[in-house]
Amino acid sequence: MTPPTAVAPPSPDWSRTALGEPAGWPLPLRLTVDILLNSPTAMLLMWGPEQIMVYNDAYAALIGLSSLRAPGGTVPSIQPAAWSWNSAAVRQAWAGDSASYRGVSLPAWRNNGVAQLPVDLYYTPVRTAAAQVGGVLCALAPAQAAPPAEAARPLHMLVVEDNADARYLVCETLRALGHEVHAAASGEDALPELARQSFDVLFTDVSLPGMSGVELARQALRQAPALQLLFASGYGDELTRHLEFPAQSLQKPYDIEQLQAALDQITLRMAARPA
Repeated sequence: MTPPTAVAPPSPDWSRTALGEPAGWPLPLRLTVDILLNSPTAMLLMWGPEQIMVYNDAYAALIGLSSLRAPGGTVPSIQPAAWSWNSAAVRQAWAGDSASYRGVSLPAWRNNGVAQLPVDLYYTPVRTAAAQVGGVLCALAPAQAAPPAEAARPLHMLVVEDNADARYLVCETLRALGHEVHAAASGEDALPELARQSFDVLFTDVSLPGMSGVELARQALRQAPALQLLFASGYGDELTRHLEFPAQSLQKPYDIEQLQAALDQITLRMAARPA
């Protein structure tokens, strides 16, 4: 018994797929496919009402079909298990909501047969320029061991980022990781939010128009001394390493593993605080 195979050219020839030449694609599709094809994480994209599939080599390797080659770009006769295992998960993403599912068993090809592979799934809606959901991106990873009960609590976070696209992406990523997220475009907009409600984490860009992220953090700590601080900066920790208060920094661009590691450290610090 041999696994099904699919043959694709060494470099993507999109003219042979249902998507056609990339010059005619909407910008969100081009950006998403660029990320997908260059990512070491297994990713699978469902695009448009035709449910066209695009996948990367990491996805082919994870499900065990070494002969399957990126980019896809066709409508499969059988839905990939990442879509078919739970139709409600896909409907939720098409409705505009990100979601994550841990320890889902999906069929994968192993040792000349089909085996159940436990994976973590992260679904993210991909919006068009008209703010409509044009597709759904699914990232897959081998299931991780369940974190301690203390670490499982969602963090209540305020994200401050002046770039609208970056702000949307960060917030959706954090929601997909299970956290409660509010957003502000500037330090001036963030301060009223900090006064209105209690947050676990302030995640702010360092370089903001007007009030800087560092100054925002100082004022935020006056209101909430227990607030955890996470900075994002193109300069790494150069601008934040000598601060008079404790904080973590992520170097832009950062990946989801680095973000998760920073949040894990924050969660552990919070769990270690005296009651």
